Amino acid sequence: MNMITSDKDASKILNNPELSKVGIVGVPPLSIINILHQRHLEILDLDAMLVVKDMETTVAMLPRVYCAILRTVVLNAMHLKLDAIIIDIGPGKCDGALHVASVLEDGLNIPIIRTNNSDHEPFGNPLCLAKMDMTEKLLAITERVKSPLIQENPPPPCRPTVGFWGVPPRDFSILGLFPDTTNIYGWTRCMENKTPADNIMEAQVNNDIPTVFFAQTFCAKTALARLLARKHPQALYLDIDVNTGSSAKAKIQAFLELSGVEL
Repeated sequence: MNMITSDKDASKILNNPELSKVGIVGVPPLSIINILHQRHLEILDLDAMLVVKDMETTVAMLPRVYCAILRTVVLNAMHLKLDAIIIDIGPGKCDGALHVASVLEDGLNIPIIRTNNSDHEPFGNPLCLAKMDMTEKLLAITERVKSPLIQENPPPPCRPTVGFWGVPPRDFSILGLFPDTTNIYGWTRCMENKTPADNIMEAQVNNDIPTVFFAQTFCAKTALARLLARKHPQALYLDIDVNTGSSAKAKIQAFLELSGVEL
């Protein structure tokens, strides 16, 4: 339990000819993604909302004090027919994922492959810098986790008017409040760069633009989000649990308007 799966064992599991559908949690190492890509396996991002079920059904496996992303991982795993799950339990994801891996292993009759993504080869983050609808931008970034290839013909960077720092939110409705000229920072930028454990990149901000610092409630990244927000000259700190309520949306809208951001 709680041990990182050896490369040999992971390769054996992933090269099983009966394997067809694999769930991933966090950003698996490039070596793992290469195997999935070469085998043309179906990859499901368990961090995303893939099933419409009551979140309370996860309580039997995971306490409510875990963040909405990890609870969503468990919810998806409970209801999807998967042949294996690959979960990053290292600093590229979070300490909570380590224990969620044990919960999934105990509750599911499929292999749970534990990894520690320490990849450091940069793939760049053109989507984070592009002028693009924020929902489409985040969907594109999360989708590219499944590919081992560098993006061809990336979009050019735009002149940013606002920043979004944080992880991809569970509830994407929050993204509709941001203009197309939003630049993305935090773990989401590390995610696109395929270096999820890059703490230096994660802490980078732009002090010249108003920035919303976002983290899921109960996530350890709330500590860094609050710290960076305190130091930023134009910052709004938010932590949101399962869904984005009207109060949180009103705070974001008011912050952007008061900061002079054209919406």
